[in-house]
Amino acid sequence: MKATVQLANRFREIILNGTWIANTNYKDQLEHLDWEIATTHLDALNTIAALAQHVHYYVNGIKNVFKGGKLEIRDKYSFDFPAIKSQEEWEGFLIKFWADAEQLAELMAQLPAEKLHQSFVDDKYGTYQRNIDGIIEHGYYHLGQIVLIRKLLSYHQEIPQE
Repeated sequence: MKATVQLANRFREIILNGTWIANTNYKDQLEHLDWEIATTHLDALNTIAALAQHVHYYVNGIKNVFKGGKLEIRDKYSFDFPAIKSQEEWEGFLIKFWADAEQLAELMAQLPAEKLHQSFVDDKYGTYQRNIDGIIEHGYYHLGQIVLIRKLLSYHQEIPQE
């Protein structure tokens, strides 16, 4: 199997459909979650919604580069989102998250293998390979937080775990 297809499949595992590494993925954790739970603040922790939006911010920004656009995302804006105020807004966000993740996975899979070792936008950002690995690793980091926050919320508010 082509290396870029393998990377795309690893990326899909963390966001859309895998259970190999963490025994869960973003879609499993978020798809049937009530917006009020997703936006519940627990102490000084980020909300589940904020973490999901943060990960999506990078997915969408990297997708833009893969489509031939500029790298317009900045770390300092990676948690700046309008508040989610309804189940409809939450579900709309999730639909966009899943679609953008799938589009990025498709673009990853179509990437010529030799591009993996080329600079991603600028030498200071490393290679395409490093950025793909980075978005996967970053995704697992925040997925772990989401799982823990859900558990903490269930203990504090008796929210059922799926």
